[in-house]
Amino acid sequence: MLDDILTAVGLVFLLFGLFVFFSAVLGLYRLDYVLNRMHAAAVGDALGIFCVLVGLILLHGWSLPAAKTLLVFLFLWLTSPVAGHLIAEMEVFTISDIEKECEVEER
Repeated sequence: MLDDILTAVGLVFLLFGLFVFFSAVLGLYRLDYVLNRMHAAAVGDALGIFCVLVGLILLHGWSLPAAKTLLVFLFLWLTSPVAGHLIAEMEVFTISDIEKECEVEER
């Protein structure tokens, strides 16, 4: 009984993660400005990775591969937002007329 519930919850997490990834890809094509596309990619990436890896851990059960998946999850959750932020900052500094596209705070 408990295994069936864990399998169902794992599949729900996995399918929701795939939906988030699909929505992020759709946002990459539909949004107009570079920084909006960066935001869609970064948020979709972080939430999609969380849902997919939690779903895989629930489907796999607690074992050594699940612990390795948890380490991959932690690494990606720490590095993905930082990389997205650095790429967005580089975009702001390299485009001379960024104020035409979006609001940018002065530092």
